[in-house]
Order: sequence, then structure tokens, then C-alpha cells
Amino acid sequence: MDLEEIEHLRGELAAFVAEVFASVPRRDQRAKGDCYLRGLMLDGRRKSIQPMAERLPDGDMQALQQFVNQSPWDHTAVLRAVALKTAPMVDPQVWVIDDVSFPKDGNMSVGVARQWCGTLGKQSNCQVAVSLHAVSDTASVPISWRLFLPGEWDQDAGRRARAGVPREVGHREKWRLALDLIDEAIGWGLVPRVIVADAGYGQTPRFAVAWPSVAWTSSSRSAPMSPRTRTMPCPPHPCGAGTAASPPPATAPRPPR
Repeated sequence: MDLEEIEHLRGELAAFVAEVFASVPRRDQRAKGDCYLRGLMLDGRRKSIQPMAERLPDGDMQALQQFVNQSPWDHTAVLRAVALKTAPMVDPQVWVIDDVSFPKDGNMSVGVARQWCGTLGKQSNCQVAVSLHAVSDTASVPISWRLFLPGEWDQDAGRRARAGVPREVGHREKWRLALDLIDEAIGWGLVPRVIVADAGYGQTPRFAVAWPSVAWTSSSRSAPMSPRTRTMPCPPHPCGAGTAASPPPATAPRPPR
């Protein structure tokens, strides 16, 4: 979108920002949220703070940087508001667990390490996030995500301090992060769907036991897997149609992890 198109939507965007940032207490923080959203929507290859600020008439790089990196507002409440507003619009048939990778040159971004980078299709220096998406045949929206912190970060107090990693945050396996995301979405009141996950998650039986209604898929964006894992069958549909079972009720107990 260009600036003229954005201006035509300013009224609708203002209403959207007021709704999803309602939990943010300060008016100036909500205004920065509005500015940041418009920066994301504008045309342009790079969506980091500096180029977005340069494209916006009211863009202030320092103010946006503080809003994203330092301003003390609860991002979980905002994610919940966005998910509750957008997920029902998609009318999803499935929830998709996916790894999202961000190639990096340095070593100070939180969670950066030499690991499988799906974006590049090889081992590389990158960050990885585990994400949950509501997906239909025609659209998808992200519900929530978690940044993966490799185990090596637990042993490097200096790098943790410089990157601002909270003391209570440590390494957590990707399959556990995926379960956290599913639990969180159900706790928000979203109706659980069939879970679709890359077959890499099938290498962890405890994930399959904790959420048995999963359709495993193979993807070229994911780390290489053994042939046995690639061919892992999907659970049969209870009615004999399709390849994945329906999710258990939201209130159904789940085995311990």
C-alpha cells in the first residue's frame, strides 16, 4: 500500500488500533502503535524501524524504537485482542504450527545461533520462532508465536545481559513452545482445530501424546528429517474421511508433558 491508500483507511485503522491496543494504558504508546502498524502496511522491502520511520510523514525512529524495545506494555494482551478479532474472520479449518527463521549477521540478537534456517534452506546464523496460525483454504492469520532460545544461551550470562534476556527466561524445546501456544490460544477462548505440524515435531513422541490430533507434513523449509519421520502416517479421521483426526474438546484433560 502507498501513503494515499493508507490515508483513505486512517479512520478504520484508528478504530482497529483503539480496539487491539485497548490494554495499553498510555495514549502516546497507542499512538506509536498506530504509527508502527502503518509502517508495516506501507510498501517497502525492509520492515525494520529505520526504513519504516523514513517512509512515514510522522515517523520518529527513536520513538518507534522505544515503543518496540523498551516501552513497558503487555504484548500478550495485544496478541490476544488481535487473535480474537482476526481468527474468526478466517473461519479456519486447521491450526498450523510452523518454524519461522530470521537470518542474522551478528551474534547479539536474542536467540541467534548457528542452527537450521528454513528461510535459507541450510544451517546458518539465525533466530527461530515457533508460531501458531489459523488457516483456511483462502486465508491465514498468525495467532501467536514464541522466540526459540537455544541451549547455548543459558550458559552465556554476558550475552544474555547485553541482549536484555530476563533472568527467568531460558531454553525451552520447540515442541514445548508449540504446546504453550496451543494452550494459550484455547485459554483465550479460541476453538481448537486440527493441528497441522511439520513432521519434525513427530520426532518427539511426547508432543504427539500431549496433542494426538496432529497431521504431520513434510516441508522443504524445515530441517532435514529421517526417512522414517518423513513417512509418519497421519492419525486416521474418526469418520474415515481425510487424513487427520478432529481435536479433542477444549476442556479435555491432556497428559502431563
